[in-house]
Amino acid sequence: MALFGTDGVRGLANGILTADLALSLAQATAVVLGQGRTAEARKAQGKRLTAVVARDPRVSGEFLAAAVSAGLASSGVDVLDAGVIPTPALAFLVADRDADFGVMVSASHNPAPDNGIKIFARGGVKLPDVVEQRIEAAMSGEKLLPTGASVGRIQRFSDAEDRYVVHLLGSLPNQLDGLHVVLDCANGAASGVSPETFRDAGAEVTVIGADPDGMNINDGVGSTHLDQLAEAVIRLGADVGIAHDGDADRCLAVDADGKAIDGDQIMAILAIAMKERGHLTDDTLVATVMSNLGLHVAMREHGITVRQTAVGDRYVLEDMNANGYALGGEQSGHVIMSEFATTGDGLLTGLHLVAEMAHQKKTLAELASVMTVYPQVLTNVPGVDKDRVADDHGVQEAVRTVEQALGDTGRVLLRKSGTEPLVRVMVEAADAESAQGYAQQLADVVKERLAL
Repeated sequence: MALFGTDGVRGLANGILTADLALSLAQATAVVLGQGRTAEARKAQGKRLTAVVARDPRVSGEFLAAAVSAGLASSGVDVLDAGVIPTPALAFLVADRDADFGVMVSASHNPAPDNGIKIFARGGVKLPDVVEQRIEAAMSGEKLLPTGASVGRIQRFSDAEDRYVVHLLGSLPNQLDGLHVVLDCANGAASGVSPETFRDAGAEVTVIGADPDGMNINDGVGSTHLDQLAEAVIRLGADVGIAHDGDADRCLAVDADGKAIDGDQIMAILAIAMKERGHLTDDTLVATVMSNLGLHVAMREHGITVRQTAVGDRYVLEDMNANGYALGGEQSGHVIMSEFATTGDGLLTGLHLVAEMAHQKKTLAELASVMTVYPQVLTNVPGVDKDRVADDHGVQEAVRTVEQALGDTGRVLLRKSGTEPLVRVMVEAADAESAQGYAQQLADVVKERLAL
């Protein structure tokens, strides 16, 4: 089984992800990423490679980040230890300090017992699959074992957070004065930096989910649990709520009435605003196949093209980077603004969303009304031969029948799971009853035709 998943290496800390594995992975990373043209030039000048290492506040991150730093330093890499900061902050700092690469220890929105390791190349960009495969292969090869003065040094990156805050504030088109924002930091990596940044941008800020103890990350708070945020916004009479996940690469929101605003709606708001300012490259937004049909309809009405990619922010990023697009993301709240970030950034997204409220002097509900969210039903069909779903005549005929019935008022998507023997059936329709009925209809056909 491959070590790297869709977003780095992730699993149960001290189960799959041990200190030994973290050490070995760091040593292999030094071998592979130390072979590039720039890295070789630095070594020719007698300079050591440099890496930025950071983590979220889960307790296992302490020993895993230490193991990563040990593996890098023992391979002759100087380590800048940035401590607890968001994943997008790590990506920014790799570019800002002209480091050779960066390593983030985080399991994002997963529960506290899990952890993960994400590696960023020079410039703060995620690694392509082929480089991850080379790193995995290098784990069983020879290590770099310099001695004496050639070993790496580990030092505290003391102004890491300040650099990131200055960068975020410098990206804003206007201040957030006059708006009361409730922030849910998921007891995660944004607990310190997000409230500080929103206050510096001029907002009145109330904070929840910002007391990390190593084990409460994502526990009933954050972007996967919006209930507490919605309650706080309503109780306090705040203008908006912003929710991060554990490593703050996501942003979801709630309006003044506590209604959830997802990533598709946030992208719709930002895309229209960026187009009006002339900042939306080729008037194009990049989204995944799972984005709501309502996003496509709203963008079409505003003269914006939507490009679709496979599910996963890395695929959105690949398309954006290949074509120079300025905005993309996922329904889950991974929103990428390529002018200011190389990855999804929950703080950046939240700041720009609230800035748009201040600029237009509109409520979040008014801004979000540009997009109608179509009811979406997702049904998993287990115990089937998922590899036949695209070729089975009966399944495809059933899909065409439903698509004809829906016309322009709905959408069908069948996807095989990447890790389990199941097929995911997604149907969008103008009303929830139709979406549920058609999804069940297709699920029955998939189960009958592809049963193992």
